[in-house]
Amino acid sequence: MSKYPITAIIPAYNESHNIVEVLKSVEFCDEVILVDSNSTDNTVELGRPYFDKLLTREYVHSASQKNWAIPQATNEWILLVDADERVTPALKEEIIELYPHLDTNGHVGYWMGRRNFFMGKQVRYSGWKNDKVIRLFRKSKCQYIDKHVHSEIEADGTLGWLNHKLLHYKYVNMDHHVNKLQRYASLQARDFDKKVGKITLFHVVIKPFWGFFKHYVIQLGFLDGFVGFSIAYLRSYGIFMRYVKLWLLRRGID
Repeated sequence: MSKYPITAIIPAYNESHNIVEVLKSVEFCDEVILVDSNSTDNTVELGRPYFDKLLTREYVHSASQKNWAIPQATNEWILLVDADERVTPALKEEIIELYPHLDTNGHVGYWMGRRNFFMGKQVRYSGWKNDKVIRLFRKSKCQYIDKHVHSEIEADGTLGWLNHKLLHYKYVNMDHHVNKLQRYASLQARDFDKKVGKITLFHVVIKPFWGFFKHYVIQLGFLDGFVGFSIAYLRSYGIFMRYVKLWLLRRGID
């Protein structure tokens, strides 16, 4: 297989169920870096035949981990793919066709959409219909905003669009997903501490209800059936827990 001077970066922690498939999906890149956050399963061992470089660092938060890894890439162009994502053959071919023009078309990065899968079903609505991320970018012109959760690239220049989408498998099992929501709520509490005043019923009742209503009704989550209902409910639960965690954080309670 021909390889192209792009560095693929894959952050991972205990991703033994994902790591081989995601690494295989970026084999067209001439440098593949696994950024492992001290996994306790066999993520590294399973992935070893498919990556060129292993970086290990204790996890702080996603943006910190990615910003630490990006400057260590050999190539200027980075393809950053989370372990639960996959580069499809169509997206791979689009990137390969674009490669000769990356340095001449003026863009410093590219948005791409994601096709999300949850509870074994592709989610077509539920607020995820227009999900997009910046995953192909120049390392000298882009970095992640310093946020604990849901950080995106801050680009020094213009951004283009790719036509094909990543696959995104958000669901391992319900316990895993709820634990992830809990973890994200703890991290988000730190981001919200400086911009949220006193915690009131507005935060723990109205905002969770609005989160559910927005995902399930306005964004047509009901068209995704029971999966759509579950996503909307979990969204409202995550919002509620964010403010509970913030209330606890301010009181020094775990």
